[in-house]
Amino acid sequence: MRVSLKATYGIMASIDLAIQTGNVPIQSKAIARRQGIPVRFLEQVLHAMKQAGLVESVRGAQGGYALAKTPSELSLAEIVEALDGPLTTPKQPATLHRRASGRTPFDSLICDIWARVRQAELGVLSSVTLKDLVDRHRQLEQERALMYHI
Repeated sequence: MRVSLKATYGIMASIDLAIQTGNVPIQSKAIARRQGIPVRFLEQVLHAMKQAGLVESVRGAQGGYALAKTPSELSLAEIVEALDGPLTTPKQPATLHRRASGRTPFDSLICDIWARVRQAELGVLSSVTLKDLVDRHRQLEQERALMYHI
């Protein structure tokens, strides 16, 4: 599975928004600074996420972005699909599809395997929520703080 940089940045921005939850929208430049993402690219990512209904934006000097759903309602699959397109589309080369149209049983067998791989990918991404990642992030931060004091 290949996940684009756009989707990776979308996941990073979503985690940042989930961690910074509050009544105040978060500005894209603050997210970009914390996550090391180019601001202009992040704005494109956030715009695409807004179009998909994953984030909301507030205009103005005190404006910024906020998650449109609670972290427990937002899966990685939704973020990746919003930024990279449907996860169920075939990812193997077109030549393999042409061959699978019945040339040999082996060709059909290989296509079946790739279909199972795509389903497994979708299952994993659908089962992981933003809340899961935020909880894991907080756990890692806590462990890192404890290690620093030893």
